[in-house]
Amino acid sequence: MEPFKLHKKDAYQIKANGLTEDTLYHQLATIEQGAPFTDLVRPCTVGDGIQRLSKDQIQQALMVHETEATGKKLIKFVPASGAATRMFKHLTVAYNSLLADAQFPDDHSDPEIIEFVTNCHKFAFYEDLKASLSQEGLHCETLLSDRHFLPIFEHLISDKWLHYTALPKGSIKFHDYETGARTAFEEHLVEGAGYARPRTGECAIHFTVSPQHQEKIVSFLKPVIPAYEDRLLTQFHVSFSTQKNETNTIAVDLENRPYRQPDGSLLFRPGGHGALIDNLNTLDADVVFIKNIDNVAHERYLLQIVEWKKILCGLLIQIQQQVFRFLEQFHGHSSGHGLIPEAAEFVKKTLSRDLPDTFDASSMELKQQLLIDLLNRPLRICGMVPNAGDPGGGPFWTRSLNGETSLQIVETSQIDTGNPHQLSIANKLTHFNPVDLVCGIKNWRNKPFDLSRYVDDKAVFIANKTEGGHPIKALELPGLWNGAMAFWNTVFVEVPPITFNPVKEVTDLLRKGHQPAD
Repeated sequence: MEPFKLHKKDAYQIKANGLTEDTLYHQLATIEQGAPFTDLVRPCTVGDGIQRLSKDQIQQALMVHETEATGKKLIKFVPASGAATRMFKHLTVAYNSLLADAQFPDDHSDPEIIEFVTNCHKFAFYEDLKASLSQEGLHCETLLSDRHFLPIFEHLISDKWLHYTALPKGSIKFHDYETGARTAFEEHLVEGAGYARPRTGECAIHFTVSPQHQEKIVSFLKPVIPAYEDRLLTQFHVSFSTQKNETNTIAVDLENRPYRQPDGSLLFRPGGHGALIDNLNTLDADVVFIKNIDNVAHERYLLQIVEWKKILCGLLIQIQQQVFRFLEQFHGHSSGHGLIPEAAEFVKKTLSRDLPDTFDASSMELKQQLLIDLLNRPLRICGMVPNAGDPGGGPFWTRSLNGETSLQIVETSQIDTGNPHQLSIANKLTHFNPVDLVCGIKNWRNKPFDLSRYVDDKAVFIANKTEGGHPIKALELPGLWNGAMAFWNTVFVEVPPITFNPVKEVTDLLRKGHQPAD
């Protein structure tokens, strides 16, 4: 690729995005080189990288949550910047097709469309759809019976009506109750009060949102929160943040040249959810619960979901207490050399960390310093559900360039599927990453870690996107639970499938986890 030459006005745009020219050139070089594949060693399975807790371990973790967690500073962190565009993708395609063909009755073979129109009355937003159609004197039941779907799709998608594709996904009504429908934002309030509420009765929830959505989200939540506070006997402290401009990345064309928009300006795009490590780094909390905005269930499943969040939190605190005990003694006035065998076994067995081949032959001082380095890191407990074929990442043993193995959450795009050996490992995956994390982000001295120090900057993604109908490539930063946490201490725990209820397509809301009755 020929060296890229900046225009004078490019320098102003780069600075306005909080970037430097060196950063821009580095991003272009990264895209040119391509994102490196992860070296998979084997999938994590129960007993080999994934813990399946016994009844006694579960009860112990629950007891620790009740006695220890409730005295700590807890916060729930919810990435919620995505719009509902993808959720209504099939309906959008069908709507555009019908506009072009003016077909009536509407005949569709897309199973997503068939499932949607057949079960339209089961969606929590059905009453809003009916009310919108009635403004034009249209009756939803009649349109469905006559297979005249164009007005239905129009009222859901068009900017003249409900315009759901432009709403943040968290603002879509997910679940129906006798008292009314609830959005995903509201369900996160209800769920958070179940496990992220300390003895003070307060519950802190932090949403990361898009700048264009923040005002609407705040305006929606402000009047509804008091009713949930009264019902749940909880005082909510809801905060928001947006992705920082300086985490934006340059977009390129298929020849890896910076993509220019019609006005000649460069195109910068959000750097993906990995950019949120900066948002996470600003939180003041002992324990952080991380869960995606669309992964909420109907309240009839709440007890099971809350219980497992408490279990993961209790396990985090147990492991953290042991880590802190080692570190306190290693840093104490008396020598911690006697603890070295116990700490080394803990690092290998509990934290699944390799010790170098030279460890046994090293001096006591070197052994202690190495153990301190391995122990004194942010800690995450990650729930893993049995693999049911959902698209996304999973838990693997991986090998770094220096030969060390570690537990990592790896996305499909990070796997060299053209390599038969790597593909064979990927195909043996037994569990899936539901993004169900409980994190400890303070050290043994109760000081926050600088989370930026534990990011694998090389673990980037290069995604294929479109802009104005043109194919482009976009650089995405190391994923929040992938490369952004690569050098954290990690523990994988098997959790029940009912704790995972994502909504990627609108028809996912028809699954049992989202319906009021079987």
